[in-house]
Amino acid sequence: MTDRDTLRDDFLTRAGWGDATRAKLAGDASNRSYDRLTAPDGTPAVLMNAPADKGEDTRPFIRITNHLRAAGLSAPRILAEDVEHGFLLLEDLGDDLFARVLERQPELEMTLYTAATDVLLDLHQHPLPEDLKPYGPIMAEMGALAVKWYAGNADAVSLFQAELETVLAHLSRAKPVLIQRDYHAENLLWLPRRTGSARVGLLDYQDAMSGHPAYDLVSMLQDARRDVSPAVQDAMIRYYADTAGLDEPTFRADYAILGAQRNLRILGVFARLCLHYAKPHYVDLIPRVWDHLQVDLAHPILTDLRRAVDEILPPPTPERLATLKAACGTIPTLS
Repeated sequence: MTDRDTLRDDFLTRAGWGDATRAKLAGDASNRSYDRLTAPDGTPAVLMNAPADKGEDTRPFIRITNHLRAAGLSAPRILAEDVEHGFLLLEDLGDDLFARVLERQPELEMTLYTAATDVLLDLHQHPLPEDLKPYGPIMAEMGALAVKWYAGNADAVSLFQAELETVLAHLSRAKPVLIQRDYHAENLLWLPRRTGSARVGLLDYQDAMSGHPAYDLVSMLQDARRDVSPAVQDAMIRYYADTAGLDEPTFRADYAILGAQRNLRILGVFARLCLHYAKPHYVDLIPRVWDHLQVDLAHPILTDLRRAVDEILPPPTPERLATLKAACGTIPTLS
């Protein structure tokens, strides 16, 4: 056993779960890992293992969990915590991720995405947590990751970032809301026995910041991991704008700007996960992200950004993707 295994077992014993069996759960792109625990009486729970020496910190997760639950939403209850060593014991919300449910029952797509849009509408009525960092000041830098990592063109980063700053300045002055930033079908659970917005279980929101109300809607509808039907995308944009009392053309322009920024960031992050962190499977998701980006860039407000993308970013041809995979894990950093 490693020292961390000992710390884990001590934590579980103190929490009254020392006799539970453990089974690995799928992780995410971070250094966190998850186990499903089953107590002798059959009660389930989830163990989050977030080692501080790998840059993880459970405090943001705890803080945002408490905020979401206070808003009546289905973030998992925190059953026990060891902040110093990076362990949390969480309520088990089950296995019915939107992505899995829709594989079995594609006819539920409109129902599930309407429920998830209702979560955003409800959440956006609540005041922000104190001291939540704004996403706006770093959005252009994050979008320029596409140039740095996907295109591998460090010399063009500053120019592209300046172009993004100009585009982002066109966003409407909407009241900032809490944005979860990874609000998509692999982080949303279907809990049909609950009522209202609580029917949607929430995961992976510890990187929440304050931002534009269209941001999480883009995250959900322009999903890097699954295709959302055009009819559902259009309906949810209209539904959010109508329900929130927003001007729909302005909201759609904001949606396109934020979609472009987000998809550019994801291109860079997925390339970095391959090149720097040796995770080649993220390269397979790049073509869908690229397609989302092209849809966003078709909006007239993004004409200049489209020109910059065409000049600097190579399309994800099979040859381009093969080049990325061939260099997987070989680039420690890019200057």
